[in-house]
Amino acid sequence: MTAETASTDMQGLRQGAAMAAVRVVRRLREAGDWQREMDGILETLCRAIECQRGILFRLRELPGQGFAQSVAAYWIDPDFGGELAAPTVIMQSIVNSDPLLERVAEDERQGKIFAGHTRDLEGFLRTDFEKQNIRSFLSVSVFAHGHLWGTLAVNDCVDEREWTDEEEATLHIIALAIGDAIEHSLSDAHASEVIRRTMLQASLDAIIVIDEAGSIIEFNPAAEKMFGFQRSDILGKDLLDTVVPEYYRKGYTSGADYMSGRGAPMVGQRLETVTQNAAGEVFPIELTATEMRVGDRRLIFGSIRDLRDRLRAEEEINRQREKLHQNEKMAAMGSLLAGVSHELNNPLAVVVAQSTLLHEFASDPQTKVRAEKVRAAAERCGRIVKSFLSMVRLHPAAQAETDLNQVIRAALEVTAYGARSSGIIIDTDFAAGPLLAMADADHVTQVAANFLINSQHALAGVAGDRLIKVRTFRGDLGKPGFSVEDNGPGVPEAIRSRIFESYFTTKPVGVGTGIGLSISKSIIERHNGNVWFEEVLPRGARFVVQLPAIEAGIAAAGENQPRSSGLRHALIIDDEPDVAGSLSDILELMGIKSRVALVWESGAATLSGYMPPDIVFSDLRMPGISGIAIYRELLAERPDLARRFVLVTGDLIGAKAEIEALPAQQRPQILEKPFSTLDVRSVLSAIAEQATVKG
Repeated sequence: MTAETASTDMQGLRQGAAMAAVRVVRRLREAGDWQREMDGILETLCRAIECQRGILFRLRELPGQGFAQSVAAYWIDPDFGGELAAPTVIMQSIVNSDPLLERVAEDERQGKIFAGHTRDLEGFLRTDFEKQNIRSFLSVSVFAHGHLWGTLAVNDCVDEREWTDEEEATLHIIALAIGDAIEHSLSDAHASEVIRRTMLQASLDAIIVIDEAGSIIEFNPAAEKMFGFQRSDILGKDLLDTVVPEYYRKGYTSGADYMSGRGAPMVGQRLETVTQNAAGEVFPIELTATEMRVGDRRLIFGSIRDLRDRLRAEEEINRQREKLHQNEKMAAMGSLLAGVSHELNNPLAVVVAQSTLLHEFASDPQTKVRAEKVRAAAERCGRIVKSFLSMVRLHPAAQAETDLNQVIRAALEVTAYGARSSGIIIDTDFAAGPLLAMADADHVTQVAANFLINSQHALAGVAGDRLIKVRTFRGDLGKPGFSVEDNGPGVPEAIRSRIFESYFTTKPVGVGTGIGLSISKSIIERHNGNVWFEEVLPRGARFVVQLPAIEAGIAAAGENQPRSSGLRHALIIDDEPDVAGSLSDILELMGIKSRVALVWESGAATLSGYMPPDIVFSDLRMPGISGIAIYRELLAERPDLARRFVLVTGDLIGAKAEIEALPAQQRPQILEKPFSTLDVRSVLSAIAEQATVKG
């Protein structure tokens, strides 16, 4: 090769290297992702300076251990005829114990060129380079963000060569371009910033950041939603003047001063406090405040959680727990009241029966009057006991022909004491004659009593005359109904639509449970009736109930006079001698002789030796045996007698489950304590009718 030819080749090489550098720089600047371009860039570089392999190493310093090296990208000439291996060591740790490696590492940190021939190396590097068929090498440091990022290297695997200044300059230019591309790419720091901003925007908690002066410098979307401020409007404003309640601002100079809190600092704490929104509403929050140092600045990061939903849920749980507790107490009181009422019915039965007999047999008119008063009072006591039992014992509705006038009178008797003791006047207006409806008398009595009790509560704080008006009526198409009205404060229009909801009440704690009106509505709807509220002017409230009209055929049947029983002999089974004796006396008035058995051993033992009875009366609850068991025994042994069997009980509601367990056609007649002569006569008439139908 002549000197002229060598000069021309050198000039061409310089131009090729320079053009390669220009293309690489342009390519990196236009690339969206520099890493995807590296294979092509290394190929351009290596072909321009006639090298068979180019590699971009990533270096990471390991404190006290040197630095770790990994291959970020590489290119191998596919046209190279010799054996050329790809880099097999993806990660290696270069330790400081090797003097050569230590010098290489220091040169790279200072940005010096590392160039030479493999034969001039020693130790690990020579072994590694020979293994990879490297004859000559040239590498330059790549810096990014002011730190050593890695190295860019090219290898000649054919000849040992001396690297020219132009080649070194080309490698330097491309290394600078790579470093610049790295800085402008999505770096780790940039990715962290993107993640931080995303978390800030997506956080369900409100996040507010203030600076040393208390000015708000960050306000995320959750904070906008919670406080009602727009981020653009609140940035730069002082925390103290925006979200701190006005009554907490006194004595503080700024939001930062408030957060530092003399005597009670909030920074570094997780606590429950209150805040204020744009509308001036103060509400509870959970605040976690953290101090951050950014350079020489001191910032306070606040994460805020709205506690209103949680506190409302806790309050609802506490309310439900209290209601459950109240219901348990009511159930316990109901059981106690039911037991007491049952025990009262036995002496009341004696009083009613004996006062009736006294009235019948007394020759002195004054004695007759007194006996009638005793009987009326005892029967009233009995009705009150029955009403209490019906309200504390839950049982399915058993609708029958019912006089609403009598139902309302029973409800008035139950609630009369409360009205009298409070000085409330009760004004009644009853429809003429029987006001018949197909209804469960106990349940409708409970509805009327609920309305009366509500009216008494409504009048508790009313000054002047306090009045409750009770009316029964025949409405459109003859539908029977009743209303309870008071001159109390009435029901605010805003809550009228909710008064029949379960557990909704405006009464003070301990006064009402919020279930009276909802139960009343449920009962009336089960009767296919309607219940509604009406406003009373100038003030007051009226609750109205209307039930379906009774069918004419049923009403006409109820007007028939009871027929003669045709019964002459009775057996009374009761462990209470006074109750049994009183019933025996009433039966005797009706021409029926009776025998009393205080103990039941068996049908054969009790019935043998005596005139067969036409009818049997048995107490339901007795020591050792129940009236139901006696009835079942007679049903098996004396079916003719079982059809003329009467259960006597002071707690029919509690016994209904036992009675209804029997087939409908085999259920006995019932006589409730305390019973009057009319009650006994009705039972006898029913027995006689049953015997006639079956006969």
